[in-house]
Formats: sequence, C-alpha cells, structure tokens
Amino acid sequence: MAKILAHELSIYYPLSASPGTMITGMPTTDNMVVFGNKRYIRALQNLSFTFTEGQRIGLIGRNGSGKSTLLRVLGGIYAPTSGSLITEGKISSLFNINLGIQLDASGRENIVTRGLIKGWSRRQINESIDEIITFSGLNDFIDLPMRTYSAGMRMRLLFAIATSFSPEILLLDEWIGAGDADFQRKAAARMNGLVDKAGITVIASHNRSLLRRVCDIGIWLEDGIIKAYGPIEDVYAKVDGKA
Repeated sequence: MAKILAHELSIYYPLSASPGTMITGMPTTDNMVVFGNKRYIRALQNLSFTFTEGQRIGLIGRNGSGKSTLLRVLGGIYAPTSGSLITEGKISSLFNINLGIQLDASGRENIVTRGLIKGWSRRQINESIDEIITFSGLNDFIDLPMRTYSAGMRMRLLFAIATSFSPEILLLDEWIGAGDADFQRKAAARMNGLVDKAGITVIASHNRSLLRRVCDIGIWLEDGIIKAYGPIEDVYAKVDGKA
C-alpha cells in the first residue's frame, strides 16, 4: 500500500557568501536564515501532509515556489534539512530521464544501464527490452551508439524506458511529451495508463487543465510554504482569490 507522510519537512540551501554580503537575485529576507556564520535559503518550510493510495496530487505555484524541490525530496534526491519524510512503495521519478545515459553505448546497452539505475532486476530488464524497443520505434537503430541518434530518437527511447514499469509512487515534473505527432499520441496514452496504475501520483505543473483532469488533490506552494491543501478545485479557488 503506497503512502507518503511528511511532518514539518524543511529544506535549506546554503549560501556561500558571508552575512552582510549582497547577492544578485537574492530572495526576500523572509526566506533567509542564519546558522553561525552561514546563511541559508529556505526552499521548503515546515510542510506537513499525508498522501495515500489512490490519490493524484497536483503541485501548484509559480516558478521558484518549491514545487520541483518538493518532488526531489519525495524522490530521495534531496534529504530533508529538518522534519521527517516517510514513504512506503516503490518510487519512479520522471524528471531526470537522462540519468546514466552513455552516448557512446548503444540504445540496447542504455536500456540495461537505465534499468539497473531504476532498480530493475536483470530478469525484468530482459523481459521488457523488446517492448521498449518496439514502443520507441528504433528497431533498426537500437544497436547503434546513442550519439548517432537524433534528439527525437533519443527522447523516444528514454521515454519508453522511463515508462516501462508502473510504480507504486509516480513523480512527474510537468507532463512528458516526446517525438512527432504520432508518437505524442502514443506517449499520452502511455502516461495516462501509468498514472491510472500508480498507487500515488504527484505532478508539478503550470497547466491547469492537465492538473484538473488528472488530479483530485492540490497543494499550493508559495515561497516554500503550503498556502492551501485539499480538493484541487478548492485550492484553485483560493489561488484565484475566490475562497
């Protein structure tokens, strides 16, 4: 049973400059804390929430609000500075699908490498490799080095690898689309199926129609703080100042 439980979760990014030094583009002082002689920016501050099996959560907020940082904390890329995070279930994050790709290796070899990075067993990889190749449409090119692929070919293969298994917890930083119109239709159907099968899905996006279509829960982040959390239409009403 998939579950995510966060309690007063915070992330601080260290700043290299000493106190009193002006830094170009510095966020407001409300987001800054000082420990000893070091300054930190609070990217996330005291977030508490519980996501349970069957929920589809949309992260709402302007650029710099903390959406991508929260996704990376949920995906285990960043460790909380303070507070706690408990996750139950196998996680798949689709915001770094280029991780581990070797351009001098063949497409087939990269399928194996990406599968191992994602925690698949050799058996799972062997059972899935033909389907991945077929879905990507790279049958005649799969044993050529990836450096010989066009950008579209590379993206089709990476997308096919990334979406091959249905995770218990699916994390998305924007909706993935890839390739030409025909492949984008295939990709959309694949993404819809992946979300339907996942126990919990968390999506960060500026696309309201997408989040309203896919998600039932919304979290509105502003300067790393939760401004609203609940049914997604209620959250959008607060974002628009109608509630």
